[in-house]
Amino acid sequence: MVTNFRIFVAAGLMALITSTATAGDGGGTVIPPEAVSEFSKRLEPVGRILEEEDYYVWCCAPIFDSEGKVHVYYSRWLKEYGMGGWLGRCEVAHAVADSPEGPYRHVDVVLAPRPGYFDARTCHNPTVYEVDGRYWLFYMGSSDGKFGTKRIGYAVADSPWGPWTRCEEPLLGPGPQGAWDDYITTNPAYLRHPGGGNWLYYKSCNEYEYLHRNQEGISGNRRYGVAFADEITGPYRRYEGNPVVDFSVYGGNRQVEDAYIWYEDGKFRMLMRDMGFFDHTVGLYFESEDGLNWGEPQVGWFGTEHYFQQPPAPTHLTRYGRFERPQLLMKEGRPAYLFCTTQGGAAETSSGFVFRIRPE
Repeated sequence: MVTNFRIFVAAGLMALITSTATAGDGGGTVIPPEAVSEFSKRLEPVGRILEEEDYYVWCCAPIFDSEGKVHVYYSRWLKEYGMGGWLGRCEVAHAVADSPEGPYRHVDVVLAPRPGYFDARTCHNPTVYEVDGRYWLFYMGSSDGKFGTKRIGYAVADSPWGPWTRCEEPLLGPGPQGAWDDYITTNPAYLRHPGGGNWLYYKSCNEYEYLHRNQEGISGNRRYGVAFADEITGPYRRYEGNPVVDFSVYGGNRQVEDAYIWYEDGKFRMLMRDMGFFDHTVGLYFESEDGLNWGEPQVGWFGTEHYFQQPPAPTHLTRYGRFERPQLLMKEGRPAYLFCTTQGGAAETSSGFVFRIRPE
């Protein structure tokens, strides 16, 4: 177990990725067998959900209710705004099904942009949890539809059907000027720590790097930090050892996003979207003894071609062939289904996608 990604030896990464062996499912990258997680081997594709003719659908966050129904809170924006509409035209909608595999019925919109607030132009990145008998929906809002105003907020309800009460101010703001996280707080992942307390993981980047450094076609370098609070509503205090996930040491502007974190069988576990460690097509799986120092990443899932065939990518869909925004449907403390999102589908936009997770 390494103590922190920042002390990884970059040569070890190169040896891992270029070692002879398997896969070919990571967009051409050779991935050795030891880098393929047991988690990924338990995934059984079910198929697309929430294909809405007039919308792009993203960020599908599922949860069971007390009657066994599955509620999914998902990002959507009108097709006319294109893929980029997530940043300035997005809302969080609500759908329900009798089974995790669907079919899903749209119910309502639970989070719409609020003029005058930090989420005035967009509501995105929902992730949902039941804590102490209440339902907590963490998300990202933007006040002006620009990258630099992304901030984490929350909404809470006594029932998954709502009504939802939102915070008026961001739950966590950017760090001090010049810090690695001085620009944004976004893509939240929440954990009720098994020892007590509330942990909020967040994605961020440095403003100067984002505005002035573009490598491998990507502006800035996205890393993950964590903040702690006694109450779920805050105030949250940053961990002094942040960032806890930092791929910048590897060169090539490697980075990560879309964390989902849970605790199972005495270990902290994490899923993320890969942005260059192996390949932009695959996902990542990690384990940790303490939720702060994470082991080497393994492949958490492969690209779409590993699971099903689809028509060639339309020219307007540049993220075609990969799954993003992993979220778990937990049942009795264990992952039962993996919900992701992927471009394509009947409307040639994007939709949710569900994997069944085979028990160990």
